[in-house]
Amino acid sequence: MNAHDTSIDLTAYFARIGYSGPAHPPATLDTLRALHLLHPQAIPFENLDVLLGRPVKLDLASIQRKLVTSRRGGYCYEHNLLLRSVLQTLGFRVRSFAGRVLWGRDAPDMPARTHMLLLVDLDEGTYLTDVGFGGMVLSAPLAFEAGLEQITPHGAFRLEDIGGEPRSYVLQAHVNGHWAPVYRFDLDPQYDADYEMANHFVSTYPQSVFVHNLLAARLAPGVRYGLFNRRLHVHHTHDEHAGSEQRDLASVADLRRVLESEIGIRLPEELDAALSRLP
Repeated sequence: MNAHDTSIDLTAYFARIGYSGPAHPPATLDTLRALHLLHPQAIPFENLDVLLGRPVKLDLASIQRKLVTSRRGGYCYEHNLLLRSVLQTLGFRVRSFAGRVLWGRDAPDMPARTHMLLLVDLDEGTYLTDVGFGGMVLSAPLAFEAGLEQITPHGAFRLEDIGGEPRSYVLQAHVNGHWAPVYRFDLDPQYDADYEMANHFVSTYPQSVFVHNLLAARLAPGVRYGLFNRRLHVHHTHDEHAGSEQRDLASVADLRRVLESEIGIRLPEELDAALSRLP
């Protein structure tokens, strides 16, 4: 695979996520659901390259080499550009958009568009498709229908139509008995150049949350794993009695073990110094 390769290796991708269906499955809702469930359980969310001062490359060859061949993870642009290429190769009609992250945010000002999401148009309708949102990543596509509570394998979500010009929507997650905003977006089409610019911002701007903090996450059946710096969050989505647990990781060895086991990353070299600097 050369640096300018624009083709997707479906066989390698299917092996990476554990998909055992047809070699070239049909562009149906069932196929979309199957890929959407498997992808975030196999390929983690992580920002280790940013912590190491390495560039995050968004060409398809680099994304495949990192997320598929090297068994690493990435953040939204890498995940959703990879899935977009897979879906387009299978014959899906895919559109690309950008969101403003609201999750965990208290500030009243409007954040920049720093998240990538997809809409997939099927005979059954349009579906929000997004495998790149860290600890609150979707494990199923959502019907693009405002106000409808939709149950996924990892919790309930809904879309709120908030109007405006251009017309905007908020993805919400049902957490601890109430609806919490995840991100806001409109239907202004985004192009690869837009993602390149946003990627440069989030990976290099000194105040970006990715530059000085460790963020990593992965789904497993019935479980969400999320790591922020030295704190591991484990949320059991199928057992309300188990709920959530938190654990602080005091040593670099503990961090490495969690990144390799619960998060599922084949760790890059020269990582220990960056981990030791985490707050």
